Amino acid sequence: MDDLSTKQQVQVGPRRLGGVLRLPDDPIGLVIFAHGAGSSRLSPRNNHVAAALGQRRIATLLFDLLTEEEALDRRNVFDIPLLGQRLIEAVEWTRAQRDLAGLPVALFGSSTGAAAALVAAAESPDRFAAVVSRGGRPDLAGAALTEVRAPVLMIVGGDDGAVIDLNRNAAKLLSCPQRTEIVPGATHLFEEPGTLDRVIVLAGDWFETHFSSRGGQP
Repeated sequence: MDDLSTKQQVQVGPRRLGGVLRLPDDPIGLVIFAHGAGSSRLSPRNNHVAAALGQRRIATLLFDLLTEEEALDRRNVFDIPLLGQRLIEAVEWTRAQRDLAGLPVALFGSSTGAAAALVAAAESPDRFAAVVSRGGRPDLAGAALTEVRAPVLMIVGGDDGAVIDLNRNAAKLLSCPQRTEIVPGATHLFEEPGTLDRVIVLAGDWFETHFSSRGGQP
């Protein structure tokens, strides 16, 4: 936990899910993270990205998409429509928080979480300013890809094999503004030196651009 972060209980329907909120001074927007299968709000890579975005005056929320009991059922972990709905419900929670209510909202999804982010964006096309996918599986969003209206940035490791093709094929189905960025030398988890820093620059620039167009103050 860094100086900007506070522990939260995110109300999602009848459930309260653990979360980490980072709120810088005078934020220009809010990014909600959707982690991949087997990860959580404690993901070290996503928390590193979130802390760096905070330095760019971007508020971030990481939260557990499932309760501990739900996560024991592997079917829930890969239930992309369910996870997408949790993201939408989390936005409703942020709208009830005084410091977050007026901010434009974007999504940052990793691995299967990227599919959930795209499903959420498709179901609520006017709700999100942008979507960023890191090492994502956008193909798992299926037919929802054609309904996404928010600008989408897909960041893929240059050494991530078949995932590159999955992202390029998904990009062909998107009718929204979109871009695919390949990070040389990066594998699926972006563990190689400097690769996650490149993700931060690409994602931060994307969010700043599209928050500005939605009324954020860069």
